[in-house]
Amino acid sequence: DIAGVGHKYQLELVLEDILDPDRTVNCTAEVLYHLGNKAAAPDVQFTLEGELKNSEEAENRFYTRIQSLEKELVAENIPDSHGNVSPEMEPVWLLARVASGYVIWQNSTEATKFQFAQIKHVKQV
Repeated sequence: DIAGVGHKYQLELVLEDILDPDRTVNCTAEVLYHLGNKAAAPDVQFTLEGELKNSEEAENRFYTRIQSLEKELVAENIPDSHGNVSPEMEPVWLLARVASGYVIWQNSTEATKFQFAQIKHVKQV
């Protein structure tokens, strides 16, 4: 507890690449939840022990595929009612996870219990 300011937590995390679970990076983080102002996102400071590596090749394949579609990408209910994500929708699913993480962080409280569940609708713009 930090008097008059909020509650601070110190964490040690391991981040895992969803597409390559053998690639992990250790992370330390401090999260400060402010008292009184429930609209304020928590302050997060972090340090990575190593480097998060992105696959430019996979990103380029996704970009090329999306650009080559004859009709704009439109999809619903990802994953489906059985929890399945088709291989061609996997990159969209990963983008949605990033977006949901940001929304959850911006709207988080110490008692928040949100998690990303499903893309209801996606449309390429």
